Amino acid sequence: MEFAELIRISRCDRVMLHRPHHRVLDGTLCITGHHLIVSAHGEEPEELWLLHSNIDAIERRQQGMTGGTLWLKCKDLRILQLDIIGADQFAKVADTLEDLIRVEDPTFQYPFFYRAMYNVLEDGWTTFLPESEFSRVIQPGDDWRISYVNKDYKVCSSYPAAVVVPKNVEDSDLVAIANFRQGGRFPVLAYRHEGLAVLLRSGQPLITANGKRCKEDERLLNSVLAREKRGYIIDTRTQNLAQSAKLRGGGYEPELHYPNWRRVHKPIDRHHMLLDSLTKLMDGVNDTNSGTDKWLSRLESSNWMNNIKETLNCACLVAQCLDQDGASVLVHDTDGLDSALQVTSLAQIILNPDCRTVRGFEALIEREWIQGGHPFATRHARSCYTPSAQRSKINAPTFLLFLDCVYQIHSQFSCSFEFAENFLVMLFEHSYSSQFGTFLGNNEGERKAMKAPERTASLWSYINRHEVLPKYLNPHV
Repeated sequence: MEFAELIRISRCDRVMLHRPHHRVLDGTLCITGHHLIVSAHGEEPEELWLLHSNIDAIERRQQGMTGGTLWLKCKDLRILQLDIIGADQFAKVADTLEDLIRVEDPTFQYPFFYRAMYNVLEDGWTTFLPESEFSRVIQPGDDWRISYVNKDYKVCSSYPAAVVVPKNVEDSDLVAIANFRQGGRFPVLAYRHEGLAVLLRSGQPLITANGKRCKEDERLLNSVLAREKRGYIIDTRTQNLAQSAKLRGGGYEPELHYPNWRRVHKPIDRHHMLLDSLTKLMDGVNDTNSGTDKWLSRLESSNWMNNIKETLNCACLVAQCLDQDGASVLVHDTDGLDSALQVTSLAQIILNPDCRTVRGFEALIEREWIQGGHPFATRHARSCYTPSAQRSKINAPTFLLFLDCVYQIHSQFSCSFEFAENFLVMLFEHSYSSQFGTFLGNNEGERKAMKAPERTASLWSYINRHEVLPKYLNPHV
């Protein structure tokens, strides 16, 4: 495929751009394979560069033969208005943009064409390698080891090549456990707290209605418990959902086979419900005619704030178990790709001051989300402005909800964070649409297959430059 095949018109004059908090821009529209560019006429040069991958939905409002208006609804939640003169030009621009935002081949995305115009002093692709990160928590003679059982991504397609597991668990046992856990996501170390308490994450056990068990899985979990200590299994589903999962081949850890683990259900909305919640939230935000009471009612009915509350409550429970009880914790939802990552990440932010520094937070996102297998490509393929009929249950703002949870903690304890709030906004924007390859694909295996580390620039390489980082630092610390 060539981009020229999709671009019916590359330039359009006398375009009016309306956007929030900016003056109306009267200028020329240019369309490239990756960008929509609007350049202003006049003495004061002003431009808008918008990646096509940032456009979530396009609405047309044609006005006869005189032209029409395009509403560009973006994944970063902006809504842009383009007034175009001439029916033919209007139709060609709209058709071109609709075709360009549908390009699905990841190797045609902008990160594979972007070339950094700065010296890369630190390669972000190698800054947070598992071996260097895990060396902080694994000491010689320790009870933990790095396993490469997944080096070919065949045991678990969503896990990285290197994971940390108990030393007394053989790789052959991990293969057996992977067959017993949803998506092959066997329990792995997420965080090691002071003392012996550890935080693990995994997918649900495939108990099924027949009560299937896996002795290797039972031994792995028991091996992480300190003497005379019980652990906690935090299941982010309701008990009814966990019970009904047995009929679909899933389930939960029965007390009979896991007597040293106490199971606690802390329900968090499933990922496929979050996009509807965000849609309702943005409908209220964009309704400028509502009074305060109606706006607050719409905010509450969106359930977005309740999702934040429940996620934070669950993370606080995990932190309490680790810190106050000195107990190890396993967190899982159904597949271990969404709410489990939110909870394990937030618990580390609560407990570990290093995760509240810039580099520590970058390492956390790299470790728990990017290497941890959160499917950014599918979750972020559509956002809240896409009509519900065109969405899929695999689309979800899970990462955005996590960042909003961090924002809530930041708002209460701002002096505990090295970075400012705009650092969170920047991460949200780049996770949906970026010139960098950091958030490409659904897992490490996919990024390796498309050679993202060799062919694209890392967001961390850019952010950690001395010329860039200061604007994201907290001025109060």
